[in-house]
Amino acid sequence: MAHIAVSQAFHDLIDIHAPMRKLGDGFIFTEGPLWHPVENHLIFSDMPGDTRRKYMPDGTIVEIARPSNKGNGMTYDADLNLLICEHSTSSVVRISPSGQRTVLCSHFEGKELNSPNDIVVGNDGAVYFTDPTYGRLEHFGVPRPLQQGFQGVYRLPPGHKPGDEPQLVSDRYMFSQPNGLTFSPCQKWMWVNDTDQANIRMFDVGTDGRLVNGRIFASGIKENARAGVPDGMKADEKGNVYVTAPGGIWVYDFHGKKLGEIEVPEMAANMHWGGAGWNTLYIAASTGLYALDTKATGRAEPFMTPKAASPQDTQMESPMINTNLAPIEGARTAMIIQDLQNDVMMDGGAFAFTGSPDHARQQNVVANNIRLAEAARAKGVMILHVHMLLEPGAPYLVQHAALQRGLKEKNALVRGTWGGAPVPGLEPRQGDLVVEKMSMSAWETSRLEAYLRHGGRDTILNCGSWTNMSVEHTARTGADKGFHMIVPEDSCSTMNAEWHNVAIGYGLQEVSTVTNVDAVIAALR
Repeated sequence: MAHIAVSQAFHDLIDIHAPMRKLGDGFIFTEGPLWHPVENHLIFSDMPGDTRRKYMPDGTIVEIARPSNKGNGMTYDADLNLLICEHSTSSVVRISPSGQRTVLCSHFEGKELNSPNDIVVGNDGAVYFTDPTYGRLEHFGVPRPLQQGFQGVYRLPPGHKPGDEPQLVSDRYMFSQPNGLTFSPCQKWMWVNDTDQANIRMFDVGTDGRLVNGRIFASGIKENARAGVPDGMKADEKGNVYVTAPGGIWVYDFHGKKLGEIEVPEMAANMHWGGAGWNTLYIAASTGLYALDTKATGRAEPFMTPKAASPQDTQMESPMINTNLAPIEGARTAMIIQDLQNDVMMDGGAFAFTGSPDHARQQNVVANNIRLAEAARAKGVMILHVHMLLEPGAPYLVQHAALQRGLKEKNALVRGTWGGAPVPGLEPRQGDLVVEKMSMSAWETSRLEAYLRHGGRDTILNCGSWTNMSVEHTARTGADKGFHMIVPEDSCSTMNAEWHNVAIGYGLQEVSTVTNVDAVIAALR
């Protein structure tokens, strides 16, 4: 079976003669394939069969849950908790690695959700899911009256408490049946498809997490002669979009141009990359489970580099982390949020190749900085965003050091570009201050010290990226200038855990108080 290339670019993603391997069959309707990054197996749903199964690389398939509340879409979070959209209960649930089940949400405005369908987790820990009505129909769910009166897209924000209602992040009446959804690699955009309308919409992800500026990305995804509808959807590392469609899976580039079609023997319902190199596309298709080796790899998601597998998790119990802090007076304290900019530590950024996006996810650094900044503002702490910003081509930036050469070669951190902008969720708020610099340290080429001296601040919460570079350089100079430097280690990240732990365990111990975000919040006065 040959796949169909509409554009030459398709050949860079898929070998048109790549075989489609059948891994299992005899199911009723498969959904939600999901690869476990540590245990190296695939789980998938069979909604009408009310069963969840596990496929292992040796070809063995076993049941792992029956009944499964007719679970549909699934994903993991960064702690490898399994998140499931349950049709029978109209709930999004979390199952811990030990098996504990927690209902995250089931109602909106006091009424039951329709039937959560597909789900994705952002780098900040926010959970997005769609809520069509299929789970209240015969076969795919449990027939029962609708309560909501519309079908939307919802979000569980970072810090969401189980049982709290989700946030509606879409227009109430934009969708007929919202189904598959996926972030772009940089998470600045999100795509959501609509099965009834046979289209895909593209949205900007607002600073508050809402989906704004919706526009049609692709339409007419239906045919009378071939079975298949927009259902599951994923993006690859380059921002190409893969959606189930007539004949199998249709592939679009970032701008909505159709590149080609992946032929699947049965009507495809969903897909996800897995395998050792994240370049095997596992496809749930009606009664069967299939696999296709691709040249592309899936976009990086938080669970692909889980905190559960991160070596610094044991580091946190070390005596190097001081959690018994003296009171921190808000009126004498400033918080520096340094270099948390897209080029530095986001997928798609100029320095993503270093591994910094993965380590930022392991550290949960965006969510931790958001949480700490909110608590600090409430206690009168001065919030300072320190950004490295250059002009196009980095004119007059000396080229003696490798870091300086890299900035120029990558044309990175340019003023006014996406790469130079703060990461989503850490944009300056009203009352915050912004400091621009052209050096690794926050001090040398900025107004930082003037703000601190005039504001009467002698204590600094030193946060940001990269731990062993900007954060450590800033701490050393700050200590020399007589400031009390406090480094919450989980508000910092770098290229990998090894480099981070070296900075935390050695250099920063001599010039700062190394602690964590929870301890700082508890000590703020």
